[in-house]
Amino acid sequence: MTYVYAFIVGGLICVIGQLIMDYTKLTPAHVLVIFVTSGVILTAVGLYEPLVKIGGAGATIPIPGFGYALAKGAIKAVDENGIIGAFTGGVEATAGGIAVAIVFGYIMAILFNPKVK
Repeated sequence: MTYVYAFIVGGLICVIGQLIMDYTKLTPAHVLVIFVTSGVILTAVGLYEPLVKIGGAGATIPIPGFGYALAKGAIKAVDENGIIGAFTGGVEATAGGIAVAIVFGYIMAILFNPKVK
């Protein structure tokens, strides 16, 4: 059942994003910012954690999950380091994912010769 819940939660997040792009004039970049920000806000008010417990990777892998990771890292760092943790915790919590995205993006650029549109 874990896989089913992850599929449902992740699918609903993707459907919401697609509906926003289809029925508004917002660009994908706007939707990305909205989703990351909503992940942070929902985590701050305690609404995203129950979604993560139900959906697992279905809630943490889509882009609101990045906002969730930023907020959780900042909250943890504030508890450990005080107010300076608000600025450093999110970056520390997401550094591995960011590094992997940069490395794989670089490898793909070398392999596939990107073109400017």
